[in-house]
Amino acid sequence: MIEDALFPDCPIRNILSRLCDKWSLLVIYTLNKAGKETIRFKELQRTIPDISQKMLTVTLRTLEEDGYVNRTVFPEVPPRVEYTLTERAKSLLPHINSLISWAIENKDAIMKDRRRAVVKSKQIH
Repeated sequence: MIEDALFPDCPIRNILSRLCDKWSLLVIYTLNKAGKETIRFKELQRTIPDISQKMLTVTLRTLEEDGYVNRTVFPEVPPRVEYTLTERAKSLLPHINSLISWAIENKDAIMKDRRRAVVKSKQIH
């Protein structure tokens, strides 16, 4: 739990620190884009090939703890585990989609600024 020392009742730091890590938004987005109500762990891992099994497990557990994902384990051999988005996660999707649209609209300018910063940094050193 991360709490703001000046504003301990403000949920922004606590919520965003877990939701805006490297993988959480991508996992929520991917679960939504799967086009089905549930998705199995291995299928999700194949859809995000650069995430490790451990990191996907940790991310899904965090999302489950925060109420974005439901996890269902079926008592089979081997066990089958399926994930679904909760209503909370579904209510977040319009905001994620807006952020994606913004990123697409600004990507070229941002990349240009990054290249310019690298060149400027090399000129200083």
